[in-house]
Amino acid sequence: MCGIVGFIGNDQVKVGSVLLKGLSRLEYRGYDSAGIATLELDKISIRKEKGKLRNLSESLLLKPVSGNLGIGHTRWATHGEPSQLNAHPHPDCTGTIAVVHNGIIENHSELRERLSSQGHLFSSETDTEVLSHLIENYHVQENKSLEDSVRLALKQISGSYAFCAMSSRETDKFVAARNGSPLVVGVGEGQNLVASDATALLDYTHQVIFLEDYQMAVVSKDSVVIKTVEGQVVPNLVTRIDWNASDVSKEGFDHFMLKEIEEQPRVLEGLIKKRVGRNLEKRIFDVLRFDHEILHQTERILIQACGTSWHAALTGKFLLEALAGIPTEVDVSSEFRYRELVPQKNTLVLSITQSGETVDSLMGLRKGREHGYKTLAICNVLGSTIARESDGVIYTHAGPEIGVASTKAYTAQIGVLVALALYWGQLRGKIDKHTYEELVHEFQAIPEKMRRIISQKDKIRAVAQKYYRSRDFLFLGRGVNYPNAHEGALKIKEIAYIHATGHPAGEMKHGPIALIDENMPVVCIAVHSPVYEKMFSNIQEVKARKGKVIAVANVGDARLEKIADDVIEIPLSNEYLSPLLAALPLQYLAYYVAVLRGTDVDQPRNLAKSVTVE
Repeated sequence: MCGIVGFIGNDQVKVGSVLLKGLSRLEYRGYDSAGIATLELDKISIRKEKGKLRNLSESLLLKPVSGNLGIGHTRWATHGEPSQLNAHPHPDCTGTIAVVHNGIIENHSELRERLSSQGHLFSSETDTEVLSHLIENYHVQENKSLEDSVRLALKQISGSYAFCAMSSRETDKFVAARNGSPLVVGVGEGQNLVASDATALLDYTHQVIFLEDYQMAVVSKDSVVIKTVEGQVVPNLVTRIDWNASDVSKEGFDHFMLKEIEEQPRVLEGLIKKRVGRNLEKRIFDVLRFDHEILHQTERILIQACGTSWHAALTGKFLLEALAGIPTEVDVSSEFRYRELVPQKNTLVLSITQSGETVDSLMGLRKGREHGYKTLAICNVLGSTIARESDGVIYTHAGPEIGVASTKAYTAQIGVLVALALYWGQLRGKIDKHTYEELVHEFQAIPEKMRRIISQKDKIRAVAQKYYRSRDFLFLGRGVNYPNAHEGALKIKEIAYIHATGHPAGEMKHGPIALIDENMPVVCIAVHSPVYEKMFSNIQEVKARKGKVIAVANVGDARLEKIADDVIEIPLSNEYLSPLLAALPLQYLAYYVAVLRGTDVDQPRNLAKSVTVE
């Protein structure tokens, strides 16, 4: 979950700014501390600070660094509390080596004990520091090359890692390696870089190499050599990333989250243009390594995902069963990877993930493959591990999402699920041509309807102004919109630090109704659908207990206007498309509540964007 970056080039003064800029693009991965190591006059200089990256930036303004080689790190704490001592980079005993690391070294305790008995002195509580001392054993004490020393150290560790190591004895290179945690090499001219995410490279290059598990990169200013950890050279497979540096800047918005909320109409327009229409077989999948006949024969879909992607998956269950007629199960990835799967032929595993690197989702995908199931992925990041390992991939093309609380990635995932369900429904003969064309026509109208909601955001802010001091929130929905109740609750928990729960409204009487009193705001998604009357009855039950009802309703719903305390209006749409619209008011509500409470919207406490450790 931490972010790492490495750089080597010609310029003798810009290494600090390159590392800082790269880390600023990665800070969404963790912001407990930050640090860099640079090579100055053939000596390693380490600078690190507790807290957010700005603390390190201020320190470097007072005392700049120079050189042409450096590595950096922004931390989400796993082993050891957030502190300056536990911040990366970590040196060896002699100060010859520095290491930055993302992942967890599972056997660090026994390694630390053994290394301590050999005379190594540890200065932190982290699991990472054992790497520095292991490399020291070979590089300093046995005079082996940095590359060979890293390779020998890797043979002794178990767990996940993406790391960079540099040495003052080898001033023309650094070494990086990965297993289970993402690492991308950026290929430039007279300079090369590595980072946890391609977004950190966009200011310097769009040409990247995605490292596979158990691969190493030996990086100098003029070359990148990829090898297996056993030493076998691997051909460089260079991919072009089409994202721009402007995609990872705020562009005048107060927060990335606000920018990303308001990018959703554009994202959906691009998605619809690409994924629906004629020649569906060519349009729906970016990658498909099996025959379409297997999709026709599919009898069960297992969707696995985490967090917001899990809420999209729950929505997908409604879509795939209603429009494609395929029985669909949905699991949280952290449970799916450990549960017993009942064997059934013609089963397909669908992984939904923004980053394509979430460790539980990756392990869930691999579990599906072990059972012989075909695998599909809905993913946002080109070249990510889950995208590479799945039999089929549909990219959401939402662009970089920097705010930790997901917004545009969520609606893009639902949009892809709509397109996939429409395609599968036609393929299996579950929806006729007229129904398909009608749904596509309504789908194409969604982006403009989103813009209407965005134009009314000040009204949502006014609702937030009334309730931002509340201690708790309850979110209710029914049918295809009950997953949005979960998502609305998650958003307000993530960024406003308010306790909130989401429930199918019919379950309210089975417990949550006990929480309702005159101080409880209850957000009710009550758009027109076959369960509208049931939802209206649930709202009356809330009002009977003096709860404060915030209704997300279709424009002109006079009945709800009479009973609800506040109404947030969204345009009328087909029931199966309504989650795409209902999501926006929930995102805005959480955003404005968080802003009014003064919390850090883009970097909420204790969270990181990409969860790459279990």
